[in-house]
Amino acid sequence: MPEGWQVRVDGGDHGKADASAVSFVTMPPGWHVTTGPAAILYRPAGKASTRYTLHTEIFQFDPGTRREGYGVLIGGTDLETPRQAYTYFLIRRSGEFLIKRRNGSATTTVKDWSPSTAIVKFDDRKAGQQSVKNVLEVTVAADTTTFLVNGTEVARVPSKDIDTNGIVGLRINHELNLHVSALDVR
Repeated sequence: MPEGWQVRVDGGDHGKADASAVSFVTMPPGWHVTTGPAAILYRPAGKASTRYTLHTEIFQFDPGTRREGYGVLIGGTDLETPRQAYTYFLIRRSGEFLIKRRNGSATTTVKDWSPSTAIVKFDDRKAGQQSVKNVLEVTVAADTTTFLVNGTEVARVPSKDIDTNGIVGLRINHELNLHVSALDVR
């Protein structure tokens, strides 16, 4: 595991999996992640608050027929405890995105799976390509948080309705193979 990072498997796995079922290694530029169970990956020191933009570039390799999501988390608090809380923004191979909040073991849907032409679908890759690249950004401002994929706004929500201040990181669902070439806060 890269130095300074932590992995927590999703509570939805009912305690049957642990972090050793997630492969997470430094591979310049960035990191390569292969999940068994769904997981969050984060650096406890990687925090952002008030006004910022979280930017990531993620390459997805063949997901088979699975429609599992991957993306980022913001506003993380108590991530190592049962009181974990954060907001997450995911996309999936079929060109859809999702925004949810986690509070302990409960999740609340902010924006249910919705299609967006901004997302590069895995099935739309060019001949010979082994992966597709999508760039996700979350821009947090005092009143509004904006979610973008490949430079196109896909959703806008009131900042007061989601967790925005705290740890930032990655959220990757079950059995995915990804390369994350950037995860920056500006």
